[in-house]
Amino acid sequence: MPFAQLVLGSPGAGKSTYCNGMQQFMSAIGRKCSVVNLDPANDHTSYPCAIDVRDLVKLEEIMEEDNLGPNGGVLYALEELEQNMDWLEQGLSELGEDYVLFDCPGQVELYTHHSSLRNIFFRLQKLGYRLVVLHLSDSYCLTLPSLYISNLILSLRAMLQMDLPHLNVLTKIDKLSSYSPLPFNLDFYTEVQDLSYLLPHLEEESAVGSKFQGLNTAIVELVESFGLVGFETLAVEDKRSMMHLLQVIDRAGGYAFGGAEGANDTVWQVAMREGVTTMDVKDVQERWLDYKDEYDEKERREWAEQAKIREEAEKAKQDQMMEDDDDLENMSLPPGGSGMTVVRRNQ
Repeated sequence: MPFAQLVLGSPGAGKSTYCNGMQQFMSAIGRKCSVVNLDPANDHTSYPCAIDVRDLVKLEEIMEEDNLGPNGGVLYALEELEQNMDWLEQGLSELGEDYVLFDCPGQVELYTHHSSLRNIFFRLQKLGYRLVVLHLSDSYCLTLPSLYISNLILSLRAMLQMDLPHLNVLTKIDKLSSYSPLPFNLDFYTEVQDLSYLLPHLEEESAVGSKFQGLNTAIVELVESFGLVGFETLAVEDKRSMMHLLQVIDRAGGYAFGGAEGANDTVWQVAMREGVTTMDVKDVQERWLDYKDEYDEKERREWAEQAKIREEAEKAKQDQMMEDDDDLENMSLPPGGSGMTVVRRNQ
């Protein structure tokens, strides 16, 4: 039973960067992983593609032949893929039981009201894939109340449209400290707590003051009435952050209860299964917001110490090899020669 992640998100949210980082991370923990590019506009992937939709259809060709813009071209390309699912199924069959990451296009229409991407996902389910949708949002959205509310609505619509196990993720959390200070702690945003506290900040942000107060109130009440949206956090270059997110994904998709790891697990695989790397939002707040500089300095010292240890070990190894060579060169023969007699026989 293969497992897969469906990586969604607006342009710039970090979908391709995530797929590249997650593929490397899974390889490091011994989990076979392949990446499938479903974005017909992505002609320079940062990861090796196991399957590339551009081998079937290219955005620039669609735009030229059918006189479509970029957004219309992407929608047309996904409709084309939906009609040629045999091509995708053939490629996936060659991947066997690999864990698959699907890097999806960034056009939000595809996962808010257009049906092709959803239909493709349901076909994947029929092939036996255990799917988890990952909806990525740039953590910059937390700096403006209007952006945050917009992302909540977008995330909620994607959850209702996709109708699959779903996780919302705030990416680039390590960059958050470089923006303006947040009016609330990080858990207010990740747990989507009482949104009424945002209403005064929405009025301050708006150029027309309280004119849209009624609309703002209705929107936050709508989001809260569903009670579905929450966020995980991710710093893709931080190993602990990646391990925590993958544990959450594994639980959502069922991998934690039926993965392929066996008795010869690595230390990282055991850590993944036992949940020893779990981070809560307070840990994230401390690491990336409250004491980021202190943690960065600590990591730099640790990296410097590890580099020094590796250099010393390598130097000691080279010195030992040189000593062994000198011992061989200085070795003298015993009296009377080596003690071996060579007998030549005439043929």
